[in-house]
Amino acid sequence: MQNKGFVRIFAILLGLVCVFYLSFSFVMGYYNKQAVKYASGDTSKESFYLDSLANKKVWLGYTLRQCREMEVTLGLDLKGGMNVILELNVPDVIRSLANNNQDPNFNKALEAARVRQASSQRDFMDLFAEEYKRLDPGAHLAAIFSTFELKERISPQASDEEVIKVLREETKSAIDNSFNVLRTRIDRFGVVSPNIQRLETTGRILVELPGVKEPERVRKLLQGSANLEFWETYDLTAIYQQLVAADETLANILKTDEPETTEVEVDAVTETPATDPTADSKPEGETSEVDSLLAQLGDSTGVNADADGNMSLEAYQKDHPLFAKLQINVDPTGARIIPGPIVGYAQKINMDIVMEYLNKPQVKAVLPRNLEFKWSVKAYDEDGKFYELYAIKVTNRDGTPALGGDVVTNAVADFSQQQIGRAEQQVSMTMNAEGTKAWARLTKENIGNCVAIVLDGMVYSAPRVNDEITGGRSQISGHFSTEEAKDLANVLKSGKMAASVNIVQEDVVGPSLGQEAINAGVISFILALVILMVYMCAMYGLVPGLIVNGALVLNIFFTMGILASFQAVLTLPGIAGIVLTLGMAVDANVLIYERTKEELRGGKALAKAISDGYKNAFSAIFDSNLTTIITGIVLFIFGTGPIRGFATTMIIGLVASFLTAVFLTRIVYEALLAKDKLKNITFTTSISKDLLNNPKIGFLEMRKIGYLIPAVIIVLGAISMPVIGLNNGIDFTGGRNYIVRFDQDVRTDEVRTALTDRLEGSVSVITIGTQNQVRISTNYRIADEDPSVDQEIESKLYDGLKEFLPEGTTLAQFSETHIKSSQKVGPSMAEDIKNSAIWAVIFAMFCMAFYILVRFRDVAFSAGVFISVVATTLCIIAFYTLLWKIMPFSMEVDQTFIAAILTVIGYSINDTVVVFDRIRETIRNYPKRDRHQVINDALNSTLSRTFNTSFSTFVVVLCIFMLGGATIRSFTFAILLGVIVGTYSTLFIATPIAYEIQKRKLNKSTAGALKTAHA
Repeated sequence: MQNKGFVRIFAILLGLVCVFYLSFSFVMGYYNKQAVKYASGDTSKESFYLDSLANKKVWLGYTLRQCREMEVTLGLDLKGGMNVILELNVPDVIRSLANNNQDPNFNKALEAARVRQASSQRDFMDLFAEEYKRLDPGAHLAAIFSTFELKERISPQASDEEVIKVLREETKSAIDNSFNVLRTRIDRFGVVSPNIQRLETTGRILVELPGVKEPERVRKLLQGSANLEFWETYDLTAIYQQLVAADETLANILKTDEPETTEVEVDAVTETPATDPTADSKPEGETSEVDSLLAQLGDSTGVNADADGNMSLEAYQKDHPLFAKLQINVDPTGARIIPGPIVGYAQKINMDIVMEYLNKPQVKAVLPRNLEFKWSVKAYDEDGKFYELYAIKVTNRDGTPALGGDVVTNAVADFSQQQIGRAEQQVSMTMNAEGTKAWARLTKENIGNCVAIVLDGMVYSAPRVNDEITGGRSQISGHFSTEEAKDLANVLKSGKMAASVNIVQEDVVGPSLGQEAINAGVISFILALVILMVYMCAMYGLVPGLIVNGALVLNIFFTMGILASFQAVLTLPGIAGIVLTLGMAVDANVLIYERTKEELRGGKALAKAISDGYKNAFSAIFDSNLTTIITGIVLFIFGTGPIRGFATTMIIGLVASFLTAVFLTRIVYEALLAKDKLKNITFTTSISKDLLNNPKIGFLEMRKIGYLIPAVIIVLGAISMPVIGLNNGIDFTGGRNYIVRFDQDVRTDEVRTALTDRLEGSVSVITIGTQNQVRISTNYRIADEDPSVDQEIESKLYDGLKEFLPEGTTLAQFSETHIKSSQKVGPSMAEDIKNSAIWAVIFAMFCMAFYILVRFRDVAFSAGVFISVVATTLCIIAFYTLLWKIMPFSMEVDQTFIAAILTVIGYSINDTVVVFDRIRETIRNYPKRDRHQVINDALNSTLSRTFNTSFSTFVVVLCIFMLGGATIRSFTFAILLGVIVGTYSTLFIATPIAYEIQKRKLNKSTAGALKTAHA
């Protein structure tokens, strides 16, 4: 083999890279266990433990935060949690930018564009512009959007293209702000390793929250409107003595109630030398929080210290419970209080405790009546541990802010020129006429004081007022970074955006269901691997089998390592992708071994036979792997969430299998041959010796019957479609799914009857897995965007299912214990998924046909492939419409079904390419041989490979089908059908059709030659 040294070096380097990236998963596994041990079941403490170590270097110079980002994480279907896709209401943004213009054509265009977008992949702005032009061809968008607020960016003479450009920028700004608001809310929620990211579709944001147990609270948190407010503030110097009195009052309260609060206080201790996770990460010379407080507050608060000025931790907490959690804002010497609205600093884990203390009625009684407290949105230290507490002054009797954010018309991040000649980042803000007057009054009354900019109850900035600001234009400076200035500008602009975010897709998986999915995935994976290993040894002998098995193990190692390098998320479909890849990985070695057996039967020596086996099988292996990878790419482009995970693992697994099967196994064989370690190797066993040895089946003679069988299946499916139809999942129809588990077996018809009236008839119930677990599907009020609908449906489910629940079960217990998972897909999202699915399948078919045309330079092969994959796809769809009411498991047509179809297309092509490659090779070697004989011989000579590959893949998928869990059973059943139908299509559709076309072409060519000769 040429370039043997390069392959060895590449494999070693790849192995080292895989070890490097996989090591982060082991490191995080260790620290996650430590966090669980530290938290003792308290998820907030677990989150605090990991956050406190986030910036500590724990492995090879990487911090824990970096290790977390580089590990292979489990998807929510494996560890439980909540996955939500939110969509910004873009029409609301446009209405807001037009100052809610009442022009009929404007509002009709918005509605028409919204309806069109539900069935289109195009951008909303383009659709809106088209609809507006269609309704009023002579109108210009500038007439709608040249408002007072946008007059500097959109003139009355601006073209429609210029207006659309501004609208796009404003919409992007609204999306950015929604993203930042959501990120802040999620950070406050206290979830370990949350994930939030923008999706390609304009206005959509993905949020993943592992381990969430309160989905209703999350829904309210994510969909709540963001309120921008401007508040006056207190200066710390003005309220410091009241804070000291509050601390003393709190100490007396807690001492009076000591037996009840002792345990709480011990649990809430921030700095505990024996257990505090931050102890190892403190900079050298840093004192504890309590030591710092003693040094800074000892004199002014009257702390009782010993002769050395020290006080025990316990004594300090008893005497100064507030100041033990809240570090007052004083200068480094502790001699002077720093003027300003910042009261002090507290660790993230203590923020709720501080607010609980400050909101006690006895404590509030000693503080000013119009004093409120709000936390900063960001931590002030690099480690992200401490947050600032601001003193807010409530000046309106009704408790409203001094000024609402809706008066802000625009805000941009720009630069101000300093006297020394350098530019500094600042934020320029403009207000409408009403805001201009109120802002002038507010700034005049607060010269020298700070005004807090608050969004969602969190302080983003508190700039000091230097002069009265008239004219409605203000500049906010404060040593901002570029990102900070941009974020603040977006926050200020959020006040004028009446844009809501709605949940368009939601999945909730309970932790117990997630653990069951892990168990099912691991068991199916191990069993499939063992069966494959035994099968290869049984079919090709111990030594060849062990070499293949070693390649399989390396394939798994490389696949997981590359996944880790991509920071991929491992889902249950992802595990299925790895297992399926194992079956496909065997195909390459089967091809090599079958070609080697042919060479040995031809009388070649073992070394020469192995060398020629690898050489002759290479093109078929390359083509079959590449076609499957193409379908994987299509799946990745058009799929979402777990389906992308499946596509990613399949693609990586196929690339890894190409390396291990084609190159590394050959290096092993060459090394063994050089040492004369391979003797009497025949690549056969007593089982496989006479199996399909030199078969003489007349496939082309049977082609008419071969055409008839799939045609009958497709016709039956076509008849069934209008009568029975497909069992469309909520991915395509929109709706909600709930998996409910009972303590005893239940009948689906009884459950359906109990819920039909309450959910207005729109309900279906099927058994999932065991007889005591059902999936309830409903589209009841699915188009209603009211966040309370989810809670209403859970209440209706509870009322309807009471008779099946243990006596005394409450609604809360039902939601937490019996509802194992839930899923929601809104109508717009469902339409997008359905359209993407259709285009994905069509695109994959044409990709396959085009690749075969380019690769084989023969339209006969390309046409055969296209008709074959169409027939295979239609047959599977026909089986799903004929069988879904009969089979004892769900046969839904959803995203996973489309993933299965695309996988089957790739697999079917994989099989067909091997046959076509043999036909091409035979024609090249024997150009004058009868084409009928050539094709029949090619089908027969590759039949052993076809059987071995199909059987091994079928057994692997069968393992996933039987043991992989109910959630992917429909997915694996479609692949099982695909393996059978795809193999059949290769033998009886693709190749015979290619023969028919080639025969006609040859006949025409022969007839033309005869005419020429006759002439």
